[in-house]
Amino acid sequence: MKRKVKKHMSDSHLTDTQFKDMGLPESLLQGLNDAGFTHSTPIQAQILPLALEGKDVAGQAQTGTGKTAAFLISTFTHLLKTGRGEERRDNQPRAIIIAPTRELAMQIHKDAELLGKHTGLNLGLVYGGVDYEKQRKRMGEKIDVLIGTPGRLIDYNKQGAIDLRGIQVAVLDEADRMFDLGFIKDIRFLFRRMPKPEQRQSMLFSATLSHRVMELAYEHMNNPVSVEIEPDQVTAEKVTQNVYFPANQEKIPLLLGILHHYQADRAIVFINTKRVAEDVYAWLLGNDIKAEQLSGDVPQKKRQRLLGEFEEGKYQVLIATDVAARGLHIPDVTLVINYDLPQAEEDYVHRIGRTARAGAEGHAVSFACEDTAFYLPEIEAYIDQKIPVADITSELLVEPKPMAKIERRPPPRRKGGGGGGRGRGRGHSDNRSRNRR
Repeated sequence: MKRKVKKHMSDSHLTDTQFKDMGLPESLLQGLNDAGFTHSTPIQAQILPLALEGKDVAGQAQTGTGKTAAFLISTFTHLLKTGRGEERRDNQPRAIIIAPTRELAMQIHKDAELLGKHTGLNLGLVYGGVDYEKQRKRMGEKIDVLIGTPGRLIDYNKQGAIDLRGIQVAVLDEADRMFDLGFIKDIRFLFRRMPKPEQRQSMLFSATLSHRVMELAYEHMNNPVSVEIEPDQVTAEKVTQNVYFPANQEKIPLLLGILHHYQADRAIVFINTKRVAEDVYAWLLGNDIKAEQLSGDVPQKKRQRLLGEFEEGKYQVLIATDVAARGLHIPDVTLVINYDLPQAEEDYVHRIGRTARAGAEGHAVSFACEDTAFYLPEIEAYIDQKIPVADITSELLVEPKPMAKIERRPPPRRKGGGGGGRGRGRGHSDNRSRNRR
């Protein structure tokens, strides 16, 4: 580790540093201008001067602070300045960006298309669940920047569809999430098939630069510089937070009242189980609120369609389990409701991080009900602040119309006949990790 740079977030999410003064290629500046990006965020202002010099960087920053643009700008600049080289084989990508989930991989690819529109660089995207042969065929088409999830990348590498020995830039996003989902052996497998750390540039990003994350950085990076953007609080600065203490039978009337009070064009309601998600979905439809539900067993193509329709404003409320809490950037979400408080305190931060992104303002409303109120002290200890308590007034309790009749999906059959308990067992986490590759 060479040195550590620390910078506290200011009241503004942008700095005085302009992209036009960073010596970026003109084609890349054109993409930034098209996207409306002129000034850098704090993490971009710290990361880019180091990365543009060719240094390896390990960056810590909150979600929504611009880290994706930071590593895309660095990667594009490096590739544009070095050229492809005639000796490179068609199945040898020049840069690789590894993400823990397919949702995050798709979002990075979408941002890369926007910023790299004028660069002439070819992008590739691979993730599990769909289009295996179609994606495999794409690997032989002189891809410059390959974006993907660990499982599918390993599959194609083992088959010889992609050769990582020509990698010039390697990016690992959400490294802490890789540990959570059990992907670290996969990450090490991929790194060992790339050129040695001193023969490529590497960038690692994580919500926390914990000991285990930095151990990974020391092992597979070339003397990285650690950059930590430390906010004054764990949660996004412009999120207004409130917590209500409803009885269980008050949750639906209060949910309807909150949605009516805020009149949000785009709101996300987080719940802990698929069964409760179906109940909330039926109540909202029965009360003339356009909504859809998103959980871990929704097929990938349907998930993509639902998220696209949500962005387009075809429905007002997305009801989601924690599958949607990380890695998604949905513009203009102004309201997040924790219908159930999450069991893990860090999930609270990721949930409410879906609003107030890139300097915008947003509201986060939580229900500390009879079943989940005991999670609140740990959440408040984790974020190091007391969440203001709001009163449940008669105006906020809306008398609901009957639930709509919906088709409910049967729960997935367990293999092996094992009982299994509630909560987040290791087996459940591992199964979900494999399904998300």
